[in-house]
Amino acid sequence: MTTASVERVNGTPLASPEPRFEYDPVATAEAEAIRTRAVAEAEARRIAAEAEAKAKLATAEEESRKLRLANDKLEGRAQEERAAREARIAKHNRERAAAERAQREEAEQAEAVKAEQEKAVEEVAEADDRWRSYALNFYRVCAVVALPVQVSAFYNPKAIWLMAAPLMLEGGAWVVLKGAAAAVANRRPSWHYRLIAWLLALIAAGINLWHGLNAFDPATALATAFASIAGPGVWDLHEHGRIRKRDGIPSRRERKAAEKAERAEAARKAEETARLAAEKEAAAKAAAEERQRLAERREALFPKVWEHAVKLATDLGETAVTDAVWKRAKLDVEGAPPGESAEVLRMRNAATARVEAAREQRPVNGSSRQVASQVPGAKKPRIYKPPTRRGKRTKGDVQYSSGARRQASVAALNATAKKDPS
Repeated sequence: MTTASVERVNGTPLASPEPRFEYDPVATAEAEAIRTRAVAEAEARRIAAEAEAKAKLATAEEESRKLRLANDKLEGRAQEERAAREARIAKHNRERAAAERAQREEAEQAEAVKAEQEKAVEEVAEADDRWRSYALNFYRVCAVVALPVQVSAFYNPKAIWLMAAPLMLEGGAWVVLKGAAAAVANRRPSWHYRLIAWLLALIAAGINLWHGLNAFDPATALATAFASIAGPGVWDLHEHGRIRKRDGIPSRRERKAAEKAERAEAARKAEETARLAAEKEAAAKAAAEERQRLAERREALFPKVWEHAVKLATDLGETAVTDAVWKRAKLDVEGAPPGESAEVLRMRNAATARVEAAREQRPVNGSSRQVASQVPGAKKPRIYKPPTRRGKRTKGDVQYSSGARRQASVAALNATAKKDPS
């Protein structure tokens, strides 16, 4: 019975029979291998995923740590900058406060100095005004004391008008002293005004003394005479002080201080001059000693040149071997200026050759052939090759070319023909 007959019987489908499986060990092994490989691959993928996750986590933690360190560093730098900025601001504020305080102190000091100067000027002006007032009042008192005796001296009932003479003397002295004050104010000479005032005061004093002794007692005579001189004298002292102040004439103390300062300055200048002279003398002595030592060294190191230099200096009229004489003597004897000679030039050339060899990386020492072979280009030095035997001509040591031999034969035939013309 075929399968179709089983599936249909009389046209009616029948239920399919249960499949039967047969055990295949190869397929089972393959399936087991596939399953094992799948499990292994899944496990490997899991392990790789876990490792990758751990690596990413470690990387993230490292990045986080670096970021945290960077943030900490930035925070520390920011704190340092903030502290430095605050320190600069505090320093600037302190400096500004110190400058303002110094400025205030300077201004206060300047104000105090100005106030002291103004006070001193006011005190001087007040003292001058007081001194002028006292001198003027004293002059008036002296005039009141001296005038009655003078009026009594000129009293004459028959010539009452003579009583005006004392007024003329005292008033004349006063007027002349006022003229002296005007001359002082206008910066004009005032000595003649003062001289006339003193003459009038002496005349008035003489009248008071003569009349007081004759008509009154000596005390009255002396007192009135002194009053006639004292009043104009005190006023003249006042004018004398004004003149000295106007002309800037120093006082005795100022003159003594100025003289002392001048003496100190003169002593300082003299000491400075002596010090400079001593230094100059010491420098000249040191220079002379150095020249002497130089001459001794030259004589010891260059005896021939020194002997010629001495002769040359004597011939040129020099008292010593100067640098110019030494230069000429060095050039005459050694043919080179100071600092150079044949030995120096050879030493310099040898040093130059060594430097050139070092640059070209070739040895300096060795045979001439080796050195010449290492010199590139057309500037190779010619090498002298000594002969291997004595320099004596022998037969056959010279070989001529064929052309030279033919030319020699022709020359010999020509010479023979000239000798034997037949």
